[in-house]
Amino acid sequence: MIRFVTLLVLMGLTPQRGGAQAEWRAADPNYAWSFPRDHWAHPAHKTEWWYFTGIVADTADSTRRFGYQFTFFRVGLTPDSLPYRSEWATPALIMGHASVSDLANREHVFSEVLYRPNGHLGRFGKPGDSVIAWSSAPYGTDDRWTLAWRGDGFDFQMRDDAKSIALALSTRPAKPLVFQGPNGYSRKGAGRTAASLYYSFTRLSTDGVVTIGSDTVLVTGESWMDKEFGSNQLADDQVGWDWFSLRLDDGREVMLYLLRSEGGETFARGTMVERDGRTRYIDAADWTLTALDTWRSEETGATYPSRWRLLLPALELNVEILPFFNEQENVTRLVPGLFYWEGAVSVRDADGDRVGEGYVELTGYGTRSRPAI
Repeated sequence: MIRFVTLLVLMGLTPQRGGAQAEWRAADPNYAWSFPRDHWAHPAHKTEWWYFTGIVADTADSTRRFGYQFTFFRVGLTPDSLPYRSEWATPALIMGHASVSDLANREHVFSEVLYRPNGHLGRFGKPGDSVIAWSSAPYGTDDRWTLAWRGDGFDFQMRDDAKSIALALSTRPAKPLVFQGPNGYSRKGAGRTAASLYYSFTRLSTDGVVTIGSDTVLVTGESWMDKEFGSNQLADDQVGWDWFSLRLDDGREVMLYLLRSEGGETFARGTMVERDGRTRYIDAADWTLTALDTWRSEETGATYPSRWRLLLPALELNVEILPFFNEQENVTRLVPGLFYWEGAVSVRDADGDRVGEGYVELTGYGTRSRPAI
């Protein structure tokens, strides 16, 4: 799903040049995919992200569980090649977001990085490199954030000593890669460029180490990976989105998103992944999502929906989606005014029994700022 990337509003970061300029490449419905090449960066497109979320458990005590997010964003500044000799004249930024949620103790910790990827502070690898992207850790932490493809899965790590969190996780696909939309062409509206190229690994076996506070824990569990790239996906009146990635205990997965406009209209799409990996694309008319409750952030003043009823009759799905706890908001310091809710959720049936879990992302609440992607 589209991610909340507003970095283009930062003053002075977009190079100004005279004469004819190149244009960002729009998503192509006939794009010729090639893997593993397409796990790496696509600099002709304006925005791109590698997005991992998951829920993992302490290997020594399975009742102690953690939600996590790890994301690298590539934020294009110009589609032109730059004539400057300086290493600081880079055509994109690298931004990283990461969070850990201790589900039992209701503790959520968020960390971020933002650099010019000039080889000293970060870099996007080229196809065939072992590392897809890396950046320096936050100031005060002598380490790197990295994302690597090892041939049969993704490895990633981050550390933030000031926030006392770290991740070092390895993943392996438990189900094949799926496209979100026919040939990975994911519509976001009616406009010509209102689309992205989007694929997912909806069920990744995951193990490694999670640190939060003074605890460093060996963990195992499951994750979801999204990869999207495109240019100018949002319509002018779209102000935010609700995105759901749900792993059901019966072996299916569901991805849903609703893009919200200023006037209250929504543009919605989804994908159901069957047990055998086959996909079924679902339109807004196929499902109903009703917010049942709200939560107000004391830090930002934003009011978010916090519990939902999902009805998907054609797939015999009638469930309630509940946050493990409400306080899972990410508030950045590097991009003033940027905040969003990114949290682990449980999926329950009509009797209240668990039937799955996953992650939800909510953007554009509590602010008039529009995500620029």
